[in-house]
Amino acid sequence: MRVAVLGASPKAERYSNRAVRDLRQHGHEVIPVTPGHKEIEGIPAVARLADAKNLDTITVYIGPQHIGPLIPEIVAAKPRRVIMNPGAESAELTAALASAGIESVEACTLVMLRTGQF
Repeated sequence: MRVAVLGASPKAERYSNRAVRDLRQHGHEVIPVTPGHKEIEGIPAVARLADAKNLDTITVYIGPQHIGPLIPEIVAAKPRRVIMNPGAESAELTAALASAGIESVEACTLVMLRTGQF
């Protein structure tokens, strides 16, 4: 499965960094999406979702106060689903995804991976 981690961090203590590591350990193709960093955990990163193609899932680690400008890009990526991790829940994003027919999930990617729900 091809998964974009929106808001991936190079800091090992951040959940978004752990998601990059755990997704890869579970056999997923991971695309870290973060401006200003060329790689996360040795994986080439992209600055924008538009630079990542054929995504199955986008897992969001960006707070709702910052997600608004990214919503058109998220919808344009046409993933099968978008996971909003704790603290990243956004009614605006949920509504946009519903209008586009994209599944939205409010859950923790790390828990989903550990419990076989990913």
